[in-house]
Amino acid sequence: MHAPANPFLAPKTSARVFERFAFGFFRAATYFILVCAACIFGLIFFKGGQTVFQTHFPFVNVPFLTQAPETLFVFQYEGKKMELGDRAFREFKNTHGITDIPAESYVYSAGGIFPCIVGTVLLVIGSMAIALFIGISAAIYLNEYSTQGRFVHFVRLAILNLAGVPSIVFGLFGLGLFVGFMPMLQGFSNPTVPSLPVGFGHYLNFSGWNVCLLSGWFTLAFMALPVVITASEESLKSVPKGFREGSLALGATKWQTIRTNVLPYALPGMLTSSILGIARVAGETAPIMFTAAYVVRDKMPWQVDHALDVVFQGVMALPYHIYVVSSKIPQNEYTERVQYGAAFVFLVIVMGIALSSIFLRIKMRNRYRW
Repeated sequence: MHAPANPFLAPKTSARVFERFAFGFFRAATYFILVCAACIFGLIFFKGGQTVFQTHFPFVNVPFLTQAPETLFVFQYEGKKMELGDRAFREFKNTHGITDIPAESYVYSAGGIFPCIVGTVLLVIGSMAIALFIGISAAIYLNEYSTQGRFVHFVRLAILNLAGVPSIVFGLFGLGLFVGFMPMLQGFSNPTVPSLPVGFGHYLNFSGWNVCLLSGWFTLAFMALPVVITASEESLKSVPKGFREGSLALGATKWQTIRTNVLPYALPGMLTSSILGIARVAGETAPIMFTAAYVVRDKMPWQVDHALDVVFQGVMALPYHIYVVSSKIPQNEYTERVQYGAAFVFLVIVMGIALSSIFLRIKMRNRYRW
């Protein structure tokens, strides 16, 4: 005797069969993306880990993390294969009294990536500070102060369109505006560029900031602005209106209400936008190639005569260094370990900055609850 059919079981129709098929397809697509990501990151961590870590004490390749890039020289000496960086190779020849020795040279395949690490961290932190300040300020105006009309809708549309601009266009924009046009306060009038007297014998010469940290900061900040503004505005909208109405009813001003009753509760969501912004700007090569990065830079940014000159120094950066080593020089086993080692360190830096934002967001979310 057959068991009675379950009356609560949905009938098997073509629509439900298609729904099951669609669900399975979407789940398979999700798993496929996860597998691809795991393969990419696994390859980088496996090969990069072989460069960054070693099997003997101190188990970390300290020179790779603390030295500047050098040319690698590979040669035979007394039947042994020698691999020395540029400085060590010159010292070796002086010590052994050798004037000339046949050697194969590999550019950027010796030394380390310390200047690239410093430049990347400075570019990310500086650009995100600018993007958060401008982006949060714009979001506060759009959500709290502006009258919803055609102009505000046009601004929001412009922000959305800005998010779709290719990074190379941002690089050219930064090259034209920040590198070649922005004013510099100088004690003389430059006859080759427009100048504006400001008094006390000083002039604003519109000769640009040149290739430097400041140009890179503003270019990358403009790239992150659409993400920061959109996410910050959504965070402000999520704060209940009762918080604002209660504060205003007690006699607080508009700005006091925003500062004490709105921003603290919206900050966790704004920090989420900073995480997305970091992912947007950290790996960009084209903008910094035009505005901030050098292939080789002997001095660190802080090695200047005046403290204010720090922001007007160009830097090396990991994305640009990886690009140069991967595409501008002949590929071999020595350049491969530099590529994967730099990519490994770059991922760790981005993950570290993102995790810091996540922990700060969690701490603030636990502190401000409603």
